[in-house]
Amino acid sequence: MSVKKALILVLTCALLLGACDYIVLPEEEESLTAAESKGWSAVATSVGKSAAGDLHIDLAILNETANWSAMQAAANEPAVLTAGGKTTSCDTVFVGTGGHRLAPGFRMKGYTGGTKPEPKTQLLYVECKGAEAVPGAVLSLDYSYVTGEYNYYYPDENKTDATMEIALDDVATDLSYPEAVKFEGLVQPTAAEITAINDVILTLPGIERTDNGFQFTWQTNNPGEYPTDVHIGTPPVIGSDGILYGYYQTPDIVSVPVTPAGGTAEWTTQVSAPVDVKGFYIMLSVESKKQRLFVSYAVDISDR
Repeated sequence: MSVKKALILVLTCALLLGACDYIVLPEEEESLTAAESKGWSAVATSVGKSAAGDLHIDLAILNETANWSAMQAAANEPAVLTAGGKTTSCDTVFVGTGGHRLAPGFRMKGYTGGTKPEPKTQLLYVECKGAEAVPGAVLSLDYSYVTGEYNYYYPDENKTDATMEIALDDVATDLSYPEAVKFEGLVQPTAAEITAINDVILTLPGIERTDNGFQFTWQTNNPGEYPTDVHIGTPPVIGSDGILYGYYQTPDIVSVPVTPAGGTAEWTTQVSAPVDVKGFYIMLSVESKKQRLFVSYAVDISDR
């Protein structure tokens, strides 16, 4: 609704002597940049054969939406390989962010899949049975993506369906991860103070490199008059190997301590990641503005 229309509605309600109880104007959506969204893109990082002899295409995907975004290949739909004047359906498709939102300009090539009790690293790839990657071959893939804040009540808000095409002649073997395109003001330092719901301040006072990943110590400071809990889920990390580590759960279901009025609270989260991988960033979702609405932040822990 435009501001002009909203004002007209307010005046109309006033003339009707209270026929309208109240009016809520929609919040203006903030964006990191005025750059035009290009959706998501992908490149092949290797093209070869699977153990079964099928065409195997490893992929890396890049968030070019100019916003925080999660993407997923269309469910139960094959990718399509066009090669040598023929088309082949590629039924094995593992392409997506594993449920997580990835920062704009960030690139990835895998995520933590499997189940919560038995997580496993899922690399991004497509396999085409009985196909060959002849010169000029192109892989076409339908997918959908969401952008912006995560709203528990409207998880598919701002959802877009799209198609990407990947030229298999252009195999990229020297990609850098995870930050491929820099956005001014996107990446936050570890000392950043993040304003969460009810103006509670969230900080990250402790980062410990463990034998199998990271342990983060989070602290909230509540300047208000009412107790507040600030949900952040179990934040994942992504580093120089391009894998988004951390099994996905909606951030609202992970328990956090209540921050008392005028007081503080502290808790820890853990995420598994290889100790030999460096250059990590936290993909942090913070409950903000109202309950079960989450704003995303990229926190730089690349020196750990």
